[in-house]
Amino acid sequence: MKRIQLFEFEDFSWFPYWLRTCMTNLLMVLHRMMGISEVLADLITDSLKRQDLNQIVDLGSGSGGAMPEVLQLVRKTPRFEHVELILTDLYPNPEIVKKYEHGDMHGVTYRSKPVDATNISKAPQGLKTMINSFHHMPPEAARKILQSCQENRQPLLVYELAENKMPLLLWWLLLPISLLILMVMVLFMTPFVKPMTWQQLVFTYLIPIIPICYAWDGQASLPRMYAFKDIDILLEGLHSDTYTWEKGYAYKKNNKKTGTYLIGLPIG
Repeated sequence: MKRIQLFEFEDFSWFPYWLRTCMTNLLMVLHRMMGISEVLADLITDSLKRQDLNQIVDLGSGSGGAMPEVLQLVRKTPRFEHVELILTDLYPNPEIVKKYEHGDMHGVTYRSKPVDATNISKAPQGLKTMINSFHHMPPEAARKILQSCQENRQPLLVYELAENKMPLLLWWLLLPISLLILMVMVLFMTPFVKPMTWQQLVFTYLIPIIPICYAWDGQASLPRMYAFKDIDILLEGLHSDTYTWEKGYAYKKNNKKTGTYLIGLPIG
């Protein structure tokens, strides 16, 4: 496989929740800048239409990510005005669950019970999504997720914002410059974070923990992503007459390539 197993700060259980949320906030700003939510809404709407579904079940949701915003775009599409979104995680944070229980995001709930993506039989029914999270899974777990979806005839949409196509040696050589660029980007992106918190400001501009962590996780995620040939390896032996897999590039409405996807759908 081209993919290598580096660490990201967000992978560790000891990584503070508030810091994880601050980094997610920055990722949301990036999504808005790049128009990722619109791209995801198109992919999801198409998958819902093909399977005649009205519920989305996001796997590995963490603090929520882009999916609540994506849902609002999906609901603007005729026939999908009443689509529901269930956020799930293997280790759901009680504070996040409570936030969505008492929040004003119509149609969004956060499941308080753990949901293991490698055993999809116990997950709620609906289109399963993994948004910028599949690369966190080592190959054994990634294979189990795909296999579990196929065996349980559950539709799955995997989306990654970037593509693992840079030679590893070049990635290492450019790493210092890439980290510096991302840290500087954080300084300019932070004012667009909503809602703004004192932690986001203090640990960006006074004690730059957020820029350092965000820059490393952003760069470390690239070689961790599954290239198309890696996906083929994960899918070996899973092709059948009752379930289909397709992978490709996602595009914005201006035909600009924006990320990659893998879709698994039951047939019949």
